[in-house]
Amino acid sequence: MDPSKQAPVAGEFDAATIGALAHLYRGEVYRSTIWRTRLDNTTNWAVVTLGLALSITFSNRDASALPLLLSGVLCVVFLIFEARRYRYFNVWRARARWMEKNFYAPMLLGGRLGPDEDWSKVLATDYCVPRHHISLPRAIGRRLRRNYIWILGIQTIAYYGKIAIDPSPIKSGSELIGRAALGPVPGEVMLFGGALFSGGWIAFAAWTYFLDRAKHGTRPSGASMG
Repeated sequence: MDPSKQAPVAGEFDAATIGALAHLYRGEVYRSTIWRTRLDNTTNWAVVTLGLALSITFSNRDASALPLLLSGVLCVVFLIFEARRYRYFNVWRARARWMEKNFYAPMLLGGRLGPDEDWSKVLATDYCVPRHHISLPRAIGRRLRRNYIWILGIQTIAYYGKIAIDPSPIKSGSELIGRAALGPVPGEVMLFGGALFSGGWIAFAAWTYFLDRAKHGTRPSGASMG
């Protein structure tokens, strides 16, 4: 191989340092894998909660739609838990991706792809001054767009479907409003609250999507540091 085409990283570090970086990379991949599993756990909790609420609500025609409402609240709680976990997962994933891009890729390509300037200093700073690479709203938005928008969508459709068909199919809008009433809360308030709940999460997903685009729109990949 032409010495002029040697990867810059091979010349910057001796064999012992390269071996240490390899072990460091393995550790970051391991931690990101563990936290990725924790993300799956919270999603599973939300799916099981919704499935249980659907089973109870549609078990008979006279069953209340209240479990579906409560499952929506619980799914939001799980979403926040998952977003907090995602912020930690994103740290380990970003570090591993940073080493792949700036250490391994130039080495594999024989120097034809140069690493980012001062990439090792960026990585060292991240170890010396650890921080989250993504804000909580953006983390919530990402998990919402990936998984929870579908879970909450099914919950909303199931709720409106339940009050529309049980104990018998509705024949007018006023009947739908009457069935939507929950204790002292009028049906109009319940329906408006449901529409506001669903519309609010859709708007939040769109807003955080544009936040991600503003941060990563000029990058070839949104998987680097944050």
